[in-house]
Amino acid sequence: MTLAELGWDDFFEEAFAPHAAKGWVPARLIRETAINYSAFVAEDADEVEEIDVVLSGKVWHESETDADLPAVGDWVAVELGGENEDHVIRARLPRKSCFSRKMPGKSVEEQVIGANVDVVAVVTDSGPDHNPRRMERYFALIGRSGAKPVVLVNKSDLFTAGHNEGCADELRALCPEADVHVTSALTGQGLEVLQSYLKEGVTMCVVGSSGVGKSTLVNQLYGEEWQFTYDVNEVTGKGRHTTTSRELVPLPYGGMLIDNPGMREIQMWTDEQTLRESFADVENMALECKFADCKHGNDKGCAIRAAVAVGTLDLHRLESFLRLDDEILKLRKQIKKRQMTVERWAKRNSRVKARNLNDRIQLEKDERGECD
Repeated sequence: MTLAELGWDDFFEEAFAPHAAKGWVPARLIRETAINYSAFVAEDADEVEEIDVVLSGKVWHESETDADLPAVGDWVAVELGGENEDHVIRARLPRKSCFSRKMPGKSVEEQVIGANVDVVAVVTDSGPDHNPRRMERYFALIGRSGAKPVVLVNKSDLFTAGHNEGCADELRALCPEADVHVTSALTGQGLEVLQSYLKEGVTMCVVGSSGVGKSTLVNQLYGEEWQFTYDVNEVTGKGRHTTTSRELVPLPYGGMLIDNPGMREIQMWTDEQTLRESFADVENMALECKFADCKHGNDKGCAIRAAVAVGTLDLHRLESFLRLDDEILKLRKQIKKRQMTVERWAKRNSRVKARNLNDRIQLEKDERGECD
C-alpha cells in the first residue's frame, strides 16, 4: 500500500512540508481508542505500515474544541519513537472535508464522524427505517461536509421492487445532488455500483441506523468477515451485534471505508446557509412571500403557506425546515453562551494568576527586606 492509495495528494504534501523538515513522517489515522490511535504511517511513500500512536500534549492543549483533535481519517505528522518509545502525533494536517454532527445529548460540542471523506453513504431501507425527515438531516450535514451524498436503500430482498423504488424516488426528490441506489447485501444487488465510487485514494464514510446492514455491506465489499454481524432482533429491529467503534478500512481493490456505529441521534451541526441550500425549494418559494421577514405562519401573503394549501409543497417538509432552522438557531445561541462563559472564566483565571504573581513578588521583596 502507498500513500497515494491512502488519499495522499498535493494538498497534504504542501501542508506537511514544514513538518518534514523536522524529521516527522505522515500518517493517516484509522482507529481511535480511549488511550491512543492506530495509524498507517509511511517512512517511504511506497511503504506503509500500521502502528499505534499517542497524542502529544501540545496538540491536545492547542485544540480549542474536541473537534479540533485528530479523528479517524485525519492526516497527521508523527515523530517515530525508538525502541520501547511511543510514536507521537506532533500535528494534525488541515482537513479537505469533515463530516460531523452535534454531540448527542445536551452537549454543544461538534463530533467528527469522519475526516477527509470524499463520499458519505447513508444506509437505510424501505421498511421501518425509512424516514424522509431524518434523511433531510443527513443531507444537510453532508452538504456542510463537502462530501458527495450517496444513499443505499438496503435490504431490497425484503420488499417489492415497486416499494423500494418508490422510497428511492422520494429520497431523490429531497436531494437531487444525491445518488440513490437500491441494494441488498444478501443478494449482492447494487454492490458493483457502490464499488464504482471506491477508486484509489477515495474515502467513503458509511453511516445509518443500527440494524440496516452497514457491517454486512462492509463485509461484502471487503470480501471477508471484517465486522461481526448477527441477526436483527425481531422485537427491537436492531442489530444484535454491529459496529462498536469507528474505523477506516482499506479495500483490496482500492478505496477506503469508514464504518461507524449505528446512529440514534442526528443532531444538527451546520449553518443557516447550508440548511437553505438543502431546502432550496422552500427558499425559492419564500422569495415570493409578500413580506421579507415572513415567518411562514399566519402572515398575510405567505407564498409557502399558499403552496402547502394547493399541495405543491409537502406540509411535513415545511415543518422539517422550520424545526431544523429553529434547532440551528438554538445551537448557535448555546455555542455563543458557552463561549462567553469560557471567556469569562479565562479572564477570571488571568486576574487570579496576576494577583498571585504580585503577591509572590511582594513576599520575596519582604523576605529580602526591600520596600516599594
